[in-house]
Order: sequence, then structure tokens, then C-alpha cells
Amino acid sequence: MAPSPTAPRATEVFDQALRMLPRLDGRTVAVTGSTSGTGQVMASTCGALGARVLMLNRPSARADAALDALRRAGAEAELIPCDLQSFASVAEAGAALIAAAPDGLDVLCNNAGVMGLPDTATGDGFDIQMQTNHLSHFLLTSLVWPALVTAAAARGDARVVNQSSGARRGPALKDEFLQRRGGALGGDGFPGLGKWRRYQQSKLANLLFTYALHDRMPRAHADLGVKALCAHPGPTDSGLQEKTAQAGGARLLDRMILGRTLRRAHSVEDGAVGILTAALRPSATSGQFYGPEGRGLPGPTVLLAAERDPEAEARLWSLSLDSTGVADYFGS
Repeated sequence: MAPSPTAPRATEVFDQALRMLPRLDGRTVAVTGSTSGTGQVMASTCGALGARVLMLNRPSARADAALDALRRAGAEAELIPCDLQSFASVAEAGAALIAAAPDGLDVLCNNAGVMGLPDTATGDGFDIQMQTNHLSHFLLTSLVWPALVTAAAARGDARVVNQSSGARRGPALKDEFLQRRGGALGGDGFPGLGKWRRYQQSKLANLLFTYALHDRMPRAHADLGVKALCAHPGPTDSGLQEKTAQAGGARLLDRMILGRTLRRAHSVEDGAVGILTAALRPSATSGQFYGPEGRGLPGPTVLLAAERDPEAEARLWSLSLDSTGVADYFGS
């Protein structure tokens, strides 16, 4: 029998995956969205393995509690304020992260995300899901790129890991979702579908960004060991579903989508195995994509087949540059 949405999920694959990860003493790992869900598991696991953890979260009591929990567990951790719904906040966080990692940043885990939110615009004018899930991570990665290069030059490996989703499957990338049209994107015919289409586009953007970054990073940086990877968690009881419901996800379609996910979901620890594998497993190489193999089903993380679309990747890169105002992505 499938577990009820409130039943605790048994952890099945996390412990085995953990045994395949190296010690991280002397390494610095930054994680967006680390107050709960897969980001919290990523942060706590890296801390337990000896890494210094930089937690990028919006200032809140939850952020303070998550930081305190890591420190009480013996991890060296710092909180860097970062609101992914504001490019100005991301710019401040990028500068703070560079200052906090003078010896280089070994892993940037672009994990944070929102799901199924209404058609509203951020203060910068973009769809709230696309800016939070992709555009702000695109900007943050550019801002901290020098710290990744520094780490790779010193230790032979530095990684950007983007968190996608099984929800990435669907219509091809549409330019308007990356433009200043937040609040005016509407639905797609069926009542309540629009929010899920916007979510799908943002999660597709995470994967396309990974491939575009892998292809476009300077050869000298790749030779030093800078890598771009992607993961998806499979259906996971991460807490996103509750936030969607609190934001007005009460339509029949919303309840069907959220209920189906929770009935199939594996534990948040098992859902974090993908980003942990991409970020830390020594054998992982740039351009790889990790996650459960089954379509919409939980399971162990495996290396997935590439899902390349060069034309869409090029459009995403160009539109993201325009939307974030980045002129020189990798610095000169």
C-alpha cells in the first residue's frame, strides 16, 4: 500500500550512497535553499563530511535554526542572506560568497526552488518561478565563477550542480517564460495548468543551463577541473508540496498533482542523493545528469542519458544573459 501523504518515508538508498562519497576536509560548499528539503540534507551531509558550508537563504527564523543545527552537529557553517526573487539580493550574496571563500568555492549547489505558484511577477518583472528557480541561479553562478576557478586551480575540482525535476518533461522551451512578462503569462487553457507549465519551464531551464554552461565555459577553466552537472530528486516528500498548497494550490488539478507525488514519494534523504552524487562523487564528470531512472517514480540515483537540445540551450543562454544583465559571464 502506498504511504499516506503524512506517513514518514523510509530511507532506502541514502546510506549506501553516502559510503561512496569522499571526506571534504578543507573544502567549501555553498547551497541555496538549505533550510529544509534536499538542500538541508545536502548542507548537513557536507558538514558531516568535513566541509565548510555556506548556506544561502532568505533571512528568517528558519534560516537561523538551520544554521544553528549544523553548528550544533559540529559543522563549520555560515549564513549568507540571499533572496532569489531579487537580483539585487543575489548580487549582494555573490559578493559575500566571494569574500567568504578566499581559498575558492569547491561546490555551488543551485538547489533552491519554488513550485506551483500563481502567475505573479518579482520586483524585477519576471515570473516568480523562473526567476527563483533559474534566472537568479544563472546570475549567482556568474558572480561566483572566479571562486570556482580558484578552487579548481588549487585542488583540481570545482562544481556547479543544478537541481532540476522530473517535471522538466513537457513542451519545449518558450522564450516568453524567460522575459519580463511575470504576471502576464496566464494559463494554458485548462484551469490551473498555467502554474504547472511555468514550473515545468523553469525545471527544463535548469537542465538546459547545465548543458549550456558545460559547453561554454572557457577551455582553460575546464582543464583546471571546473564542472557543470545536474540532478533531479524524483518524487520527494521535500516540503515543497506544502508550500504550494499554502500559496493557493487548492484546485482539483493541484490536489491531484500534489497527491500523486506524495503517494509515490521517497524520503527527502533519498531525494538528495542525486545532488550529492553530482556534487561529490569523484567519478562524476562535467555535463552529466543524475537522478532516479523511472518516469515519475522514486528509486536509486543513476547516471541518466543526456537530454540535449543545442538550439534551446543557445536560446536559453542568450535570453538569460539579457534578462540578468550579465555582459561577461566568465570574467576576463
